[in-house]
Amino acid sequence: MSYERFAYLYDALMNEAPYDEWLQFMKEKLAAHLNESKSSSIRMLDLACGTGELSVRFAKEGFQVTGVDLSEDMLMVAKQKAESENLKIPFYQQNMAELEGLGEFDTAGIFCDSLNYLKSEQQVRDTFFRVADHLRQDGLFIFDVHSIYKISEVFLKQTFALSDDPISYIWNSFPGEYSNSVEHELSFFVLDEQSGKYDRIDELHFQRTFTVEQYSVWLNEAGFKLLEVNADFEHAAPGAHSERIFFIAKKN
Repeated sequence: MSYERFAYLYDALMNEAPYDEWLQFMKEKLAAHLNESKSSSIRMLDLACGTGELSVRFAKEGFQVTGVDLSEDMLMVAKQKAESENLKIPFYQQNMAELEGLGEFDTAGIFCDSLNYLKSEQQVRDTFFRVADHLRQDGLFIFDVHSIYKISEVFLKQTFALSDDPISYIWNSFPGEYSNSVEHELSFFVLDEQSGKYDRIDELHFQRTFTVEQYSVWLNEAGFKLLEVNADFEHAAPGAHSERIFFIAKKN
């Protein structure tokens, strides 16, 4: 999906996101499962990279990062960040379910529950196959998704709000068209410092998740061996109230 004007608000709204935890989690899993001694030798594909927060972090650690996102606006922000850090990160505008022509990588990641923005089962399956096409033999695929618990108990029929300058928002969540899906109606109020007035920006975002068992079946069909299923940045299996599920898989 394209985030349109939301791309330019995204970083301000996500300034407390646990990006460093994603970075550390990925590094630990790569150390455990990928036979590479130095990060500088690891070719990484960062899918749904958004504004490049994680791409830049990985590149600063020495990884050879390539970023991909569907949103042109998000990629513009990502490129500006990389340039400001003097980092050479190639960014491409592609749909991860139709990924093609980017070469071979040692590892690929889909972070920040970005996979949940795919609406159909076929799109998720296609993404797994396209990732497999871009990984070397024994390459690692790591992604995280919202749990069914988070969709159904934390999000659904809830209202979240923030009153602050220069950005405030009202966020309402409703049941989506499919089981284990949610629609987020977001209204942002952004202060125009010159006029002193607020601009209103409305966005509708959709997310859908599936069972651990279903993701596991699709990974197997795409040629992956599932190594671990963890939750909430811990190296432990999900529990009943886990909110973020991590999958670590290796290409057969």
